[in-house]
Amino acid sequence: MIALYDVPAPAKLNLFLHITGRRADGYHLLQSVFLLIDWCDRLHFEVRPDGGLSREDLTWELPADDLVLRAARALQQATACTLGAHIGVAKSVPAQAGMGGGSSDAASTLLALNRLWNLQLPRQALARIGLGLGADVPFFLGGDNAWIEGVGEHMTPVHVPVARFVIAKPQAGLDTGRIFSDPGLKRDTDLAIISGFAANPYGFGHNDLQPVAQSLCPGMCQCLDWLASKGLSARMTGSGSAVFAVLKNDFDSAGVPEGTLVKTCSSLERHPLKEW
Repeated sequence: MIALYDVPAPAKLNLFLHITGRRADGYHLLQSVFLLIDWCDRLHFEVRPDGGLSREDLTWELPADDLVLRAARALQQATACTLGAHIGVAKSVPAQAGMGGGSSDAASTLLALNRLWNLQLPRQALARIGLGLGADVPFFLGGDNAWIEGVGEHMTPVHVPVARFVIAKPQAGLDTGRIFSDPGLKRDTDLAIISGFAANPYGFGHNDLQPVAQSLCPGMCQCLDWLASKGLSARMTGSGSAVFAVLKNDFDSAGVPEGTLVKTCSSLERHPLKEW
């Protein structure tokens, strides 16, 4: 049997997220830095010669037609590949956290099946397929930490000093569409430049989605207050309910709010599958 096991799908943090405008079609213009971290899902792939696609949930139950299956199907359709796959998904990164877990799973699926099915598509071709699955998928295919602009399609690799973080995710998640449709969302932050970020990468900017998110998710406020009680200044990542803070010393998780998932992790200098 041809197979690949323990394929990593790392999460990301948005070190900041500015909304700088809105296009006529309703899509928001943004600036952000996406930083890969070592909190990973793990995927297992076995080739099916019958062309079928199946998924096995190894930790918790996923939606019937999630991004993993959609990515595999999109790759089949783009290449007319007659092979299939059975995919085991060991989830660790929570959903609706703003950490890109589903998008990262989709990217690792494209990379793994491109190998297993011997398609030999270049990374740029995989990114075009990935963009049809979600705006964050091309980032995870790119391999580098990146400065993000436009609606998420413009990426510039950036160097970010290695750091450790504590991440707190309340039990409740957040729906991206609900935040972006809120009339109270600030949509006119001034454009920033990469050199401004580089001068202070872990203190630069803010997340324009955070005020709306806090009004929708009281658990996020509890996480922020708890981290503040530890002397840490935390902020929201992406459009989900997780918040994070940079760690300079060991972290004591005593007093964590009920139902909150807490994890310490480190940044990655590159995607573990970059050489694929």
